[in-house]
Amino acid sequence: MSGPWNDFNSAQSNTNVIPKGTLAKVRLTLRPGGFDDASQGWTGGWARRAATGAVYLDAEYTVLEGPFARRKIWSLIGLYSPKGPDWANMGRGMIRGILNSARGVSDKDASPEAQLRRRINGFGDLDGLEFIARIDVGQDTNGDDKNEIRAAVTPDHREYAGLMGAVAPQSPAASFNSLAPQQPAASPQTSQPVSEPGNAGRPSWAQ
Repeated sequence: MSGPWNDFNSAQSNTNVIPKGTLAKVRLTLRPGGFDDASQGWTGGWARRAATGAVYLDAEYTVLEGPFARRKIWSLIGLYSPKGPDWANMGRGMIRGILNSARGVSDKDASPEAQLRRRINGFGDLDGLEFIARIDVGQDTNGDDKNEIRAAVTPDHREYAGLMGAVAPQSPAASFNSLAPQQPAASPQTSQPVSEPGNAGRPSWAQ
């Protein structure tokens, strides 16, 4: 006897991973880590320091629309690694892409206005940004597949407009105001402790 309830070889896989390469509109939420270094501009308690000495932003991305709406993805944005500058350079590139995507700026745009839109007053300005992400697949500490976000999609991509919808870019005046000195904000509430990031699925310089 053979049927769909006797033979499950043709059943869909029970994986919970969003396919690699999927483009989706997401909201970035930073989970505060309580580590500051004013000399680097890391203030407000947003950064997190691992036991290895690596420093990063603990990012949570919520898919806002489409078939994977409300799904959450967790990734790290590198700020510093004791093994070299590569992880920090990748992190800065990721933040540049997020700002370009969220604020509707072409990556090729080098105008003064575009440069203003790529500046932030602090990491708190990233918290809550909505942008288009390219979803990737990495591995967790157990070697199982897990979703990650390593790149943002900018207006240069042909699918950006349809996925992002209307974007209201900041005016030059608003950009200047966002960079003006502000009174220190209250530190964000500390999130519940999370385990130190494992080595699997992370670049060797971040381990």
